[in-house]
Parts: sequence; C-alpha cells; structure tokens
Amino acid sequence: MAVIVQFKLIAPLLFAAFLLIHSIQATDVKYCGLINEYADKKGNYVVKVQGVEISPDPVVSGQPATFSISGYTGQAIPGGKLVIDVSVFGVHIHSETHDLCTETSCPISIGNFVLSHSQILPGFTPPGSYTLKMRMKDGSGQQLTCINFDFSIGSGLFMADS
Repeated sequence: MAVIVQFKLIAPLLFAAFLLIHSIQATDVKYCGLINEYADKKGNYVVKVQGVEISPDPVVSGQPATFSISGYTGQAIPGGKLVIDVSVFGVHIHSETHDLCTETSCPISIGNFVLSHSQILPGFTPPGSYTLKMRMKDGSGQQLTCINFDFSIGSGLFMADS
C-alpha cells in the first residue's frame, strides 16, 4: 500500500520534470541538403552538431544575442571559417563570414567542443521567424558541417518590459 501511495506522489513530479525538460530543449537542427524526415539526420560531415542554444529566445532586435552550437569532431581542426546566411520566408537577406578561431578555441581537438557566436542585431530588424544556415569550413575550404535552424526575433519594445 505504501508503494502505491509513494508512486501516486512521485508520478506527477516525474511528469512535471518531463514537461520542464521538454520546454528547455535546444533548438531543432537540420543538416543541409536533407530532403525529408527519412533522410540521414546525422549528415555525412566531419563535425556532428549535437545542439543549438539561443539566448535570449526569442532574439530581441537591438539587444545582444548568442548562438551556442555544441558539436563533435573525429579529427583535429586547426582553423577555418564560419559562414552564416540568414533568410526569412525562404528569401536570403544577410551573409557574414567569421574566422572559426574567434568563435571557439583553436585548434579544435578531437571530441566535443562549443562554438559561440554573439552579436547585436540592428534595432530596425523586423520581428518574425528567420532561418539561419551555418557552414563550417576548414582552412582549405572543405565543408566540415552545414546546418539550418529557425529562430525568432521578437519586438524590442515588448520584450524590454518583460
């Protein structure tokens, strides 16, 4: 009888914990070139992306935003470039290229690493849903990974008060 009572008390706590973990889940990431949900979701890249975290989420125009990308590599990477393309409703609106070693410590050793990119979006950036495409290339231009993920930009006027 005591076991049943304890389970009745623990079950709602476990369910609440499950909901909390699900609500703080990292951003959904897709490898470039995947046609449908049945394609190889791991991609055939040297760098495997494990997750993306965006802070704040949604991003606020005119305020700092950080995109942290957790990855794994099976080979050492001495350096390279990070190419970022942003689109809205499928229309390309912005590109930028960064030295990989300014976004993470180089050389990147075999194993797990975190790449972190921070910037302030212009105050006139309209709120809405955007897609970011990130390509990581080595020093010779070979593509190490390519991912897409969606993010939202909220209105700075409303977000500043919350």
